Amino acid sequence: MNFQQLKQDSQSQIESISQALADTQVKKDSWGDDRIWKCERDKAGNGYAVIRLLPPSEGEDLPWVRIFSHGFQGKGGWYIENSLTTLNHDDPVSEFNRELWNNGTESGKAQARDQKRRLNYYSNILVLQDPANPENEGRVHLYKYGKKIFDKINDLMNPEYPDETPINPFDLWKGADFKLKVRLLDGYVNYDKSEFDTSRAIYDSDAELEKLWQSQYKLNELIAPDQFKSYDDLKTKFNRVLGLETIEPVQTESQITTLEAPTFNTAEETELPSGGEDEDTLSYFKKLAETG
Repeated sequence: MNFQQLKQDSQSQIESISQALADTQVKKDSWGDDRIWKCERDKAGNGYAVIRLLPPSEGEDLPWVRIFSHGFQGKGGWYIENSLTTLNHDDPVSEFNRELWNNGTESGKAQARDQKRRLNYYSNILVLQDPANPENEGRVHLYKYGKKIFDKINDLMNPEYPDETPINPFDLWKGADFKLKVRLLDGYVNYDKSEFDTSRAIYDSDAELEKLWQSQYKLNELIAPDQFKSYDDLKTKFNRVLGLETIEPVQTESQITTLEAPTFNTAEETELPSGGEDEDTLSYFKKLAETG
């Protein structure tokens, strides 16, 4: 797809992307990766920025990729790795969690929950306003987000009421700016007040829009097979973290070692009750594990 096709298909893209949203219902680490932008928060836990989600890059079909990951602590330290289920491959943690769950014991289910997958999305964005870091304004970045924001995108593209017009927020011409309003609520990061603005073009000139589009990152590179560790490497690390020599089905209550769930610092970007935004905490612990 070239730029002219992108413009010509601008309206029709809402259908294909909406379908992908319905069907859906990176390996890069945000720690130290200056491509990945985040909304900086003050000491009270509040943050504000305005961003614009960008369309699929040339040669790509969707304006996001999704990555599953695991993050938990065991006897042998932290296990913080992307899951091979992202690529629709077998993953040792998912296999072990399935055995725990099928065992039928409450302690097994509790451990499986602690070790469950987490889902994050990556998209290209243009930073329009970043009061905490104004040097980011006007630049293209990758943005890593969770279910809360993904649901807001879905709601905009598939409105609940008949008097609301569907908007594709990834569209350069008819999309909408996203006002990111972050606050700390009951110890967890909350995005409920974030909202999309009215539809508008990012720039008036197609030449400027094409230059912007060509400056985007290739999202598919984040989920290329060579960005993931092999099954054997992940299994070795998983066994070491849990203190297992081999991964075997758990048969009885007495055989289950229920691990203490990771204790996340609430000052970090977490939204665990809704299954969401704990990627920065995991990145922090991963750095500690690698340097410790």
